[in-house]
Amino acid sequence: MNSIAISNETASTDARWSAVLARDPQADFIYAVRSTGIYCRPACPSRRARPDNVVFFENAGLARAAGFRACRRCDPDGEAPAARREQLIAALCRHIEAEDTPPPLQALAQQAGMSAVQLRRAFQAAMGLTPRAYAQALRARRVQQALAGGEANVTQALYGAGFNSSGRFYAQADALLGMAPGQYRKGGQEADIRFAVGQCSLGAILVACSGRGVCAISLGDEADALVQELQGRFPQARLHGGDADFDSLVARVVGLVDDPRAPVTLPLDIRGTAFQQRVWQALQQVPPGQTLSYAELAARVGSAAAVRAVAGACAANVLAVAIPCHRIVRSDGGISGYRWGVERKRALLTREGAVQEPPPAAGD
Repeated sequence: MNSIAISNETASTDARWSAVLARDPQADFIYAVRSTGIYCRPACPSRRARPDNVVFFENAGLARAAGFRACRRCDPDGEAPAARREQLIAALCRHIEAEDTPPPLQALAQQAGMSAVQLRRAFQAAMGLTPRAYAQALRARRVQQALAGGEANVTQALYGAGFNSSGRFYAQADALLGMAPGQYRKGGQEADIRFAVGQCSLGAILVACSGRGVCAISLGDEADALVQELQGRFPQARLHGGDADFDSLVARVVGLVDDPRAPVTLPLDIRGTAFQQRVWQALQQVPPGQTLSYAELAARVGSAAAVRAVAGACAANVLAVAIPCHRIVRSDGGISGYRWGVERKRALLTREGAVQEPPPAAGD
């Protein structure tokens, strides 16, 4: 259906009319007013029309074809405000990334043509972080890269990344790196990590544990590749094969793979940025047998527009099943985007009852 008129009786229950009343900038349709002959975006600041004069259209082209003309205030024929805002935030991100030290919020606001409050709200909605937190995450990543490269000592790395206070860096270093910065620079030297590899119902599996808890659960086709990935994260760490107690922990992890509906009672060593940890905590609240879209997950962490950032946090998860990023699907329900393979994601969801096993082919 290309358009639909509403009456006074149905206006209060029509979701689109509610979006017009709320001037929702995220709503994606066009409404036209018979009495004026004008069509608008739902977020248009014009005086509200009477509901019995309103007609809804899927897009501006259909409204024009019906004989309506575009509103000059909200410019429904132009680029959507959401797209303009996304381009603006992307430009600000590039600006922050190009600076040696975080630009002041007021300077960013002037560049964007907004107030500081408006910019902070728009930036956080799009990126899941405030401009300041984004700059901090960027600096932390630069420190990680500098330390991992071994070309700088800790002091050089933190000041080179734009930290103006060593105290601020050290206050968040443990959560970010999982160990002392000097130890991270040496590739995890003197860190003890126990691990074991084996086979489970989804192929090869690696389980690794630091002194704080399980720090890696990886699935794959080849056990050697999983070990190489672990060594790549901490090339100088002391890797130990598991003992009897560790084998018991591995058995619990394998049990989660076989039955992902079981409660997770493992001690976990979770390392990541503040935003990543917010996303991972939200993932742990998704019940077995249920799925969310990336957009729904973004809304749960309070950053409805930061869908890409949420997808990136899911991709950065290194604890398969324990942090159930397999429960996140596309908005159409499609299964995609899993670090350990889409078929493994499908298998886990099937075991939880979130998707149905395809019927056997004829003759099987």
